[in-house]
Amino acid sequence: MKPGLVQLARGCADVVFPPICVNCRALVEEVDPGRGGEHAFRHVCGRCAAQVEYVRPPHCTTCGHPFYGVVEGERICVKCQGLEPAFGEGRTAVLFKGATRALIIELKYHRGLHVLADIAAILGRVTHLVTAVRGAVLVPVPLHPRKERERGYNQAKLLAERLAAVAGGGTRVEALLRRIVDTETQTAFDRRTRMANLQNAFALAPGAALDPGQHYIVVDDVFTTGSTLNSCARTLRQAGVVRLDIATFAHG
Repeated sequence: MKPGLVQLARGCADVVFPPICVNCRALVEEVDPGRGGEHAFRHVCGRCAAQVEYVRPPHCTTCGHPFYGVVEGERICVKCQGLEPAFGEGRTAVLFKGATRALIIELKYHRGLHVLADIAAILGRVTHLVTAVRGAVLVPVPLHPRKERERGYNQAKLLAERLAAVAGGGTRVEALLRRIVDTETQTAFDRRTRMANLQNAFALAPGAALDPGQHYIVVDDVFTTGSTLNSCARTLRQAGVVRLDIATFAHG
């Protein structure tokens, strides 16, 4: 469809189904690009968009959580103490609160594929993340086949694809891992319990080909304790990956 027709169709749809902010449920008003429209989102209102907390350096080199004020010495936050990461560095785009939390919940639990455009727009504004992943192979954290059938897609893969498109420069997505243990949701567990539940939960996907000279980055939606990402990274390390980092959309 031509751009003009796309805009017309979108305008008609907005009249019948006005876009609602995923966070506060207010109407999302269209902003004139000449008057700050470059900061507008389609499913986040201006008020909630202004409260999005983008992550900027300095940040924890392991999980990407931002530091505030003057930072000296080793840049590892309290949350990462005892993690023993199997990866090199970690980066994240935003803090998991407000509108960004609402976007992820909409995507994961309400089949909200429509919010991916806003997520991509947010990713594109975090320069240190985009630069770090450019040219790498992005490896999405896999869902167990049962859960992926129920959800209809793997949100980590969709996020990785948006991040690759934003980064450009030969960045690509490869589903190199599979989840072989159908664990229950890890949301309510601490790191120790999560690590125990995730032991041997991942394996290389059938036919996965790894290049020892390639930079690989494991991608997930949210960094909470790092247990899932670390388990994936450990699987890739054992398979011979040398340059290995992680990236997430949000940090919670």
